[in-house]
Amino acid sequence: MRWRDRKRYLWLIALVMPMLPFAAIGLHIWTQWSVWLWLGPIVILGLVPVIDWVVGRDGASAPDDQIAALEADRYYRWLTYAFLPIQYAGFIAGMFYIARGGLSMMEGVGLAVTLGFIGGIGINTAHELGHKRESHERWLSKIALAQCGYGHFYIEHNRGHHVRVATPQDPASSRLGESFYAFWPRTVLGSALSAWQLESSRLVRRKKNPWRLSNDVINAVAMTVVLWGAILIWLGPGMIGYILLQAFIGITLLEAVNYLEHYGLLRQKVMHGDRERYERVEPRHSWNSNNIATNVLLYHLQRHSDHHAHPIRRYQALQDDEQAPVLPTGYAGMILLALVPPMWRRVMDPRVLAHYEGDTRLANLTPRWRRRLENGDAALLLPVGDVGSQTIPPQAQGSITACPECGFIYDPKVGAPREGFAQGTPWRDVPDNWTCPDCGVREKSDFVPVSVAG
Repeated sequence: MRWRDRKRYLWLIALVMPMLPFAAIGLHIWTQWSVWLWLGPIVILGLVPVIDWVVGRDGASAPDDQIAALEADRYYRWLTYAFLPIQYAGFIAGMFYIARGGLSMMEGVGLAVTLGFIGGIGINTAHELGHKRESHERWLSKIALAQCGYGHFYIEHNRGHHVRVATPQDPASSRLGESFYAFWPRTVLGSALSAWQLESSRLVRRKKNPWRLSNDVINAVAMTVVLWGAILIWLGPGMIGYILLQAFIGITLLEAVNYLEHYGLLRQKVMHGDRERYERVEPRHSWNSNNIATNVLLYHLQRHSDHHAHPIRRYQALQDDEQAPVLPTGYAGMILLALVPPMWRRVMDPRVLAHYEGDTRLANLTPRWRRRLENGDAALLLPVGDVGSQTIPPQAQGSITACPECGFIYDPKVGAPREGFAQGTPWRDVPDNWTCPDCGVREKSDFVPVSVAG
């Protein structure tokens, strides 16, 4: 019997989300009820969690032999492309209605919040597009990020978060004992600094000054400046508060999702030959959820373990991984929980400790909790299991090597000019901490000779 994607047409629902500003404006004009201007949070944080709870979980995954064909179906990628023009049409219409619709300040705030929620979902669409190899999809990702002024996410997420995920060095991995309100400034500032460092290092390797338009941080900022500047010139400087508010909401929605995806999970350090490094990312390092409403809303982002295992895999082909730890409900409901730290801790801390069989040492702890543990705080010294050890085989040698995850080829004759490695750069001269520029999953030491990778 031939397998069919039962959610093929459900994915169209994702395109309903960027239409919410039009619905909010239309319903407000029709009824004069101010509540409709808050339609974004009402639907995303109110209606979607209820649907998740009523409809239940979605365990359907494509068979392995169907993944390639499913990814090749261009219908799915056109759905993500279509999100962008609707997103920006809604953004422009919403800003115009705030400026010219005779709204009170609180009504304007409500509509700006709705625009921010759509901008936050737009960041998730940018996440899907930004992981792909096609240059036009990567540019579409930057365009989607411009509304919220978060263009550096394209760099930090792909080349920073995917490399350092579930480690203390990752600003986007939350720690056991860390509230969302403590996580937000750490991740927002840390991600921006990391993106600049990653991009400037890439340009320095190419012997170029980082302060240039080809720097992806700078051209992302330029896109936002042009967009916001056009709105202010058109509708007046009084719109700056609403623009900043919608950006804050969009960024907060994204970082709330980041907060719950890896809470308390930690990759252990292992020996790789004579070098210590973090173990490879496994399903146990991401919290998953399979509630169908949020799955469709966020393009299978909840199948997060498979996304980290196969970052360039398209959303429709992401698999449910039974080995991954599971959240009690969908991402939309968990965001509400994260906003109330005592409730979040009551629900999630026991799950983190159960995941590590009570061995607190294995979790990603806040520095304060880590110090308490090192000082022998009895409240944190739960039953300790065997940490164990893992040895990774040493790097395979070869003049032409390939990433075993995504197939990226490094040929010394060609080099990797965008990464700052000119033609003729031998493999031994590539830094040990360099990671695959396509998938961000494998380090230099994971690359294998082409004959093996093939």
